[in-house]
Amino acid sequence: MPAPTPAKIAIIGSGAVGSTIAFSLIMNRLPAEIILSDIDTRRAGGEALDLSDATFVSSSSVRVAKNQQEVGQCDIIVITAGAKQKPGESRANLIDRNYHIMQSVIKGMQPINPNAKIIIVANPVEILCHIAQKLSGLPRNQVFGSGTFLDSARLRLSVAEMLNVHESSVHCYVVGEHGDNQLVAWSAGRVGGAPLLSFDQFKNADLAHIAHEVARKAYEIIDRKGATYYGIGACVASLAESVLYHSRRVFPISCYNPESECYVSVPAVLGNDGVQHAVQLPLDDKEKAAFDEAVKSIKSITEKYN
Repeated sequence: MPAPTPAKIAIIGSGAVGSTIAFSLIMNRLPAEIILSDIDTRRAGGEALDLSDATFVSSSSVRVAKNQQEVGQCDIIVITAGAKQKPGESRANLIDRNYHIMQSVIKGMQPINPNAKIIIVANPVEILCHIAQKLSGLPRNQVFGSGTFLDSARLRLSVAEMLNVHESSVHCYVVGEHGDNQLVAWSAGRVGGAPLLSFDQFKNADLAHIAHEVARKAYEIIDRKGATYYGIGACVASLAESVLYHSRRVFPISCYNPESECYVSVPAVLGNDGVQHAVQLPLDDKEKAAFDEAVKSIKSITEKYN
């Protein structure tokens, strides 16, 4: 199905992540009007000017939002704005601060386009998806987040390097709660149709170490250069593309999973109506227990924001 010409994609937050998402959209040659929104309007204007110099490669355009109401009428709304955890700050306090930020963002966009798709990139992503859906009133399938997409991409790259194959041939997912409670669904992993764990390189591999290295890659990047943004930029652009073109591709994203009765990161089919359905992976007993713990952790927090 062809994309709208042009679709309107708003990005709330024009920092490194937001501007890189915009750049990735341009490089993907999406026929889109990219609208930047930030409380620092001068920064947003500078990013729009800089990004406009790259639009010659595509049919995209970039500008600053006239106001928040315009943002609320876009086809896709990407929210990167969120508070960062302060040294010594509790997770509960961070979530509460981000709740108030999300509340301000959603309130400013009203009335929201009833067909809009909201993509949450700020963390903790599963919790903020729940909050954004409740505050916006949009159907659950129209509000989703980047979830463990980038974690899964890092995992696929690691596995591909171990097996000396192209990463597109690796089908293996990180699921659960993006962050401390994420897990690798090793038992469901496949390479060229064969079970991942049947390969010699994985029969005696330290799977916990591999999963740990995948999870800590972000910290290594942050330690070396201060922030991560290229990977997440590419991930979010892929999500937007699947929505605009109704590609129905499967991505590991934060979505409402009826089986878990909460937002959690699982593979899901994404089309022009948002999340079409989640894909239930065949987890082994140990993985299922870890996944259930992640769900329990998410629910213990989201019930406070109902």
